[in-house]
Amino acid sequence: MSAVSAPAPVVLRPMREEDLDTVMEVERRAYPFPWTRGIFRDCLHAGYPGRVMEQGGLLVGYGMLSIAADEAHILNVCVDPALQSRGHGRVLLRALVRLARERGASRVFLEVRPSNTSAIALYHSEGFNEIGRRPRYYPANSGREDALVMAMELAFEGMG
Repeated sequence: MSAVSAPAPVVLRPMREEDLDTVMEVERRAYPFPWTRGIFRDCLHAGYPGRVMEQGGLLVGYGMLSIAADEAHILNVCVDPALQSRGHGRVLLRALVRLARERGASRVFLEVRPSNTSAIALYHSEGFNEIGRRPRYYPANSGREDALVMAMELAFEGMG
């Protein structure tokens, strides 16, 4: 037995309204222009599948997905800034993509700030491709920032 203990396992579970206080704490630490509690609550009330990631009983990240017809949209994916660059974002992203596939989506979309180069690298490495740009999509300290629109086609068993 090593004297260095392994990190606690990561657990993903559905987001619940009682998670929102903690989700908002992380959201505010992670983003200069965070979502509001009302946006998260509205997503949950609309039936959008949200996921929280816990490790050692602490919420370390979360994601929100919408699915309509055969298209899914990753609306928010976030890892606590103090715990980034440890693979949590990749685990969370893969879980959201898997959920989209399980619910019948054939493609997944997301938007990302061009300045968020680490997220863009993650999305590219997971199979997302840039398909467009939304001008002035995000609020920024000096006006607005564009959004890169990225998409991934989901392969199904027996196809392709």
